[in-house]
Amino acid sequence: MSNKFLYFAYGSNLLDKRIHINNPTAQRQDIGRIENFRLDFMRFSNRWKGASATIVPTPGAHVWGAIWEIGIENLKDLDQQEGVNDGLYFPLDVDVANLVGKKYRCRVYQQCNNPKENIDLSHLPKERQPSLVYLSTMIKGAEQSNIPSDYINKLKLIKHNNYFGQVDIG
Repeated sequence: MSNKFLYFAYGSNLLDKRIHINNPTAQRQDIGRIENFRLDFMRFSNRWKGASATIVPTPGAHVWGAIWEIGIENLKDLDQQEGVNDGLYFPLDVDVANLVGKKYRCRVYQQCNNPKENIDLSHLPKERQPSLVYLSTMIKGAEQSNIPSDYINKLKLIKHNNYFGQVDIG
């Protein structure tokens, strides 16, 4: 049994400062994308004061993210951070392809209740909008990870809820 696992981060855990709060063993290995999923936002997060990111099965779509190698001793911490025991997210194993096509098998989290309607993220209704601080964390993490610039530009167009206040990201 391996003492490490690979995790695909597409939300706030793109940012190294954020992932290391609960997962000190995390080391960024690469970037990649999952196919036939789209990025979306659902479920209000009290922590972030807006909707949190999820992935939704969608033929032809893709989501970019960071591939982290994490010590198995942090698996329960990551599950807790993602709200697995609270029924907020559930883990999946997905194939992630990097820029040159190398495949990784990674753990990823999907919300238990995903939006049915596929709406352009620049036109999200109020109840599905992330806070500016959450979205900024995602964008900084995508930049830090060297995610392709066209994807980062799409993130910058996501409509946020104008919440500019403090959040507790611990």
